[in-house]
Amino acid sequence: MDPSRIRNFCIIAHIDHGKSTLADRLLDATGALGDREKKAQFLDKMDLEQERGITIKAQTARMTWRAADGEEYLLNLIDTPGHVDFSYEVSRALQACEGAVLVVDATQGIEAQTLANAYLAIDLDLELVPVANKIDLPSADVDAAAQEVEDIIGLDATSVLPVSAKEGKGIEALLERIVQDVPAPRGDRAAPPRALIFDAWFDSYVGVAVLVRVVDGAIARGDKVKLMAQGTEHDVQEVHVVDPHPRKVTQLEAGEVGVLICGIKTLDDIKIGDTVTSARNIAREPLPGFRDVKPMVFSGLYPVEADDYQSLKAALEKLRLNDASFQYEPESSVALGFGFRCGFLGFLHCEIIQERLEREYDLSLITTAPTVRYRVLPKDGDPFEIESPAALPDPNDFASLEEPMILATIHVPQEYVGSVMSLCQDRRGRQRDMTVHGARVQIRYELPLAEVVADFHDRIKSVTRGYGSYDYDVIGYEAANLVKLDILVNGDPVDALSLIVHREKAQHRGSELARKLKEFIPRQMFEVAIQAAVGSKVIARTTVRALRKNVTAKCYGGDITRKRKLLEKQKEGKRRMKRVGSVEIPQEAFLAALKLGDDG
Repeated sequence: MDPSRIRNFCIIAHIDHGKSTLADRLLDATGALGDREKKAQFLDKMDLEQERGITIKAQTARMTWRAADGEEYLLNLIDTPGHVDFSYEVSRALQACEGAVLVVDATQGIEAQTLANAYLAIDLDLELVPVANKIDLPSADVDAAAQEVEDIIGLDATSVLPVSAKEGKGIEALLERIVQDVPAPRGDRAAPPRALIFDAWFDSYVGVAVLVRVVDGAIARGDKVKLMAQGTEHDVQEVHVVDPHPRKVTQLEAGEVGVLICGIKTLDDIKIGDTVTSARNIAREPLPGFRDVKPMVFSGLYPVEADDYQSLKAALEKLRLNDASFQYEPESSVALGFGFRCGFLGFLHCEIIQERLEREYDLSLITTAPTVRYRVLPKDGDPFEIESPAALPDPNDFASLEEPMILATIHVPQEYVGSVMSLCQDRRGRQRDMTVHGARVQIRYELPLAEVVADFHDRIKSVTRGYGSYDYDVIGYEAANLVKLDILVNGDPVDALSLIVHREKAQHRGSELARKLKEFIPRQMFEVAIQAAVGSKVIARTTVRALRKNVTAKCYGGDITRKRKLLEKQKEGKRRMKRVGSVEIPQEAFLAALKLGDDG
């Protein structure tokens, strides 16, 4: 098709503002789906996405639309996630587009991720088409939402389209606006081919499938292509477009989005952000790829059965291909054996990866408590970073320990400002500024990342009754009074349960974790002491009481000394058992570290 009639765009918004439902209506309006195929959130392919009602992976669909001018246009749509943990998916999708539909909930106005995603699109010089969704709801206020778009983002309030993705209102007007406002792709079809790899996944039948946006030239079935960053060459076996089901075509031309099957079997041969060119007509320079993302949250993943280690390794390789923001490396633990230290963008990202490993690859896993990357400043030598409490050197060997800091942007209705400020103060936050936009307030706080990774998002939703939202940017490292909190079971440290915490919170966290572990460690024939310690100082202790066999049950009356002898013998046996006994810690006990603070 003529490049002037191609439009590449994505849908961006805050979580739950109706992106996937809007994508459904666009597919309906363009006739991309038959009546039998229609279902809610069609582009959310994973079971996890359907169950949780969130988009995890960006998905693409190709549609054709006959506009009011009588011309037929080819529309390449990418539906993106809304949660802050998947912002890397959004940034990759934006780089394959010339425009973005910015969805704002007409009942809630602009939220934190709306703003973050809008700025991502503006930085890449994309054309924004603002939409006020959910106008069918009684509480919708389109004028207020449009005014917020003008005040906060700077787009003209009159350009905001009222739409109901649920009822299909305003969809045709939106398609017309996309055709009019989103620029056609800029590219030279006569130039050597260049295509940007912005996603990939592993298929057990054909190997690695590569999702590309062709910028220059054309790539056809049978071509020999070269991956410029990797330096490897491959034959193109199949070329697909997704409209919205994969369909074989002979070639992809400049401006088009599609899938290449090149018989790639090894996962090391693919890098997201690489440029595909012709092996015989090599492009002069590669396309600008994606900035390498640094994981912020780290957790250990260990197989429950040691025999599953290789299966876990293979599964992690395949997930890494599909999610470039996820990283892993082998590690071992005295308590848990061999496993992997994994890096994630946030706690939800960690949760999703674990659940995908268990569902898609049938693995049983133990996950250690999430930690962040700390910077150690030694007394001699260069600073270095650690990702696990077990890697922290002796306190006498370093001058100070620094933790990562974030700038959190929180959007809340005015009546919840006090609750949010109190929550941020509890998490060692420092207020940067506060801005009032009508009935909503934007508060910015500097917070330690370690204080927000586990449950901060849930707590924000809880204290604001669901009306608050937050987004964050990492702003650097800062020295803090941090200590390593060790958990000892019968005097033996359990490295997988170690935490790095602020000294002021060590006593509380230690006693809370010891109390939680007591609930899950089964009773033995001897007492089990659970202790929390900072260095050599024990700061909290609890005891799992011993099971007691009734050794005097066979005594029917007679002298009391006989019973005493039996009880003394039992006591001595338990003392001996305690000296040589080992305690098996169940998986639930390790999960207890993840749930600190759940009780209140």
